[in-house]
Amino acid sequence: MREDYLKDALKIITDPNMLINVVSRRVKQLRRGNRPLVESLEKLSAEDTALREISEGKISFELSEA
Repeated sequence: MREDYLKDALKIITDPNMLINVVSRRVKQLRRGNRPLVESLEKLSAEDTALREISEGKISFELSEA
């Protein structure tokens, strides 16, 4: 996982535990064949792709009330 992508994503989702959950869910989707929401000239891992999608505002999340 690239440190710069992680830092950028943490600016959007400030809770590290929530960030892990969002990235994990998106990585599963990408590995199942969903298309990335960001373009890259380099080959990115699913984790880095998910972090870039978050930092670029392509993915949002919602806290549910328990």
